[in-house]
Amino acid sequence: MSSPRTRYSTVAIVLHWLIAAAIIFQVILAWRMDGRTPSGFALIQLHKSVGISILLLSLLRLAWRLANRPPPMPAGMATWERWLAKVAHVGLYVIMIGMPITGWIMVSTSRIQVPTLLYGVVPWPHVPGLAHLTGAAKSAWNDVGHLGHEALAWGAYVLIALHVAGALKHQLFSREEPVLAHMAPGAKPGRWLDPRLIAIFVVALGVMAAAQTIRPPVPASKPLPPPPAAIETAEVAAPVVPAATAADPAAATPAAEAASSEPSAWTVSQGSTLGFATSWGGSAIEGRFDRWTADIVFSPEALDKSKVSVSIDLASAVSGDSQRDESLKGADWFDVASHAKATFTATKFEKTGADRYVAHGRLTLRGVSKPLRLPFRLQIEGDKARVSGVTSLDRTAFGVGQGEWTSTDQIPADVKVSVNLTAKRR
Repeated sequence: MSSPRTRYSTVAIVLHWLIAAAIIFQVILAWRMDGRTPSGFALIQLHKSVGISILLLSLLRLAWRLANRPPPMPAGMATWERWLAKVAHVGLYVIMIGMPITGWIMVSTSRIQVPTLLYGVVPWPHVPGLAHLTGAAKSAWNDVGHLGHEALAWGAYVLIALHVAGALKHQLFSREEPVLAHMAPGAKPGRWLDPRLIAIFVVALGVMAAAQTIRPPVPASKPLPPPPAAIETAEVAAPVVPAATAADPAAATPAAEAASSEPSAWTVSQGSTLGFATSWGGSAIEGRFDRWTADIVFSPEALDKSKVSVSIDLASAVSGDSQRDESLKGADWFDVASHAKATFTATKFEKTGADRYVAHGRLTLRGVSKPLRLPFRLQIEGDKARVSGVTSLDRTAFGVGQGEWTSTDQIPADVKVSVNLTAKRR
């Protein structure tokens, strides 16, 4: 092994090539990212993970550099080359540390607070103090992150090109200046087909190919766990069934017949669900709201006296992917900071067939109120009732999906809403 004064230490060499590979990988990913598609969203999450990895490796590399003197530059190097090399090295450290930090600032001050999970596993926090800013302060920090990230990106292209060009110049044309050997021990300056140089070139191509072809898992719907035991209860009224028997079908009393025309309250059982379904880039997405309350008064014999009022906590939406669920709370989607609840109120009902009805009401979502028609089926067995219904709505009519999401090429305008509940008469 050569003297430590003629090459970097083993730790420095390993960190250098790990960071170099990660930067190449990161650049290719950046060219591929498109957050509007499921695959693009997944690439953004991977980009964040690689960026944080570069930040941690670069901080470790800098600490090691400060504690361990690097080898001296070749004696024959011109003064301007020495200064240019120093400027390039300092600039690269600024970029390797600054770009992840500015990206971290962007994520932490984004309108949509999507959590960062490194490689889908390890939670990574937002920048302390920035995520909870509001209004102009948060927007200003986001602008700082964007502008800094973009400026450093252009600087990275220039400095990386200079760094590579300088290393190749000394390796291929300067036999007395063994610069590449500092990071690739044993490399012989002046040798064009040096095995180490060829290996570096092949590995770089491999990293670029991997970054171009990698397909991280897209955020599709996963099987949802059962609704929590503490789900809010809802109430539904069903007709009072006359106390008639098969032997005496006429046994119902006039009082019972009168009672059947009045709605009575029912309590919804645990396990009842209020769900939604759509798609993203052709991939099906199914979810539900885990917190909702309802005041429902209904009787087939008294449709004119029936009414329904449902309140939905929009922040309780779950779809099987935690990062996507967080984005649903943001200003582009449900905007729970300004509109925490959605409500559905119906006071007109019609019977369309055996055990089948339609509720005519109004849905208020994101401050927009529009008519909504909900067909449903009601089955009564003694003191138990079962209700199921499906309807659809145009999300764009309620402003759900702002900015680039107003387009329906990736997420359609039509969203299905379903209710499935069982209830017991109170």
